[in-house]
Amino acid sequence: MSAVAPLKGNMPQQVRSLYRQLLRQGEQFSAYNFREYAKRRTRDSFREHMTEQDPRKIQELVQKGLRDLQGLKRQTVISQFYQSDRLVVEEEVTQQLSKSHHILNGRPKRDIDMQPSRFS
Repeated sequence: MSAVAPLKGNMPQQVRSLYRQLLRQGEQFSAYNFREYAKRRTRDSFREHMTEQDPRKIQELVQKGLRDLQGLKRQTVISQFYQSDRLVVEEEVTQQLSKSHHILNGRPKRDIDMQPSRFS
């Protein structure tokens, strides 16, 4: 039994569906570097073959994508067993979101912003 359901609809619809499934599955990695690699690899691969016109070649690429999706599903499950601390890059993104939230609520983003500048 396959871990991935067969795609339904016409070929362009199947390709878009596969693309979205691969991106969503890539988001499931607990490690930042694996997550970003999976998203980047998916985007690059689809861009590389965007102009393909041969229906047989497209079908082969879809089948390869389905196999890759199965592999991604296995790997994301395994990666969740071995979670590690967040990277500095991930912390910076979280802090930036937090700062923008404070600015929107009318609060200063840092205490240092409250001190007068020596250049004013």
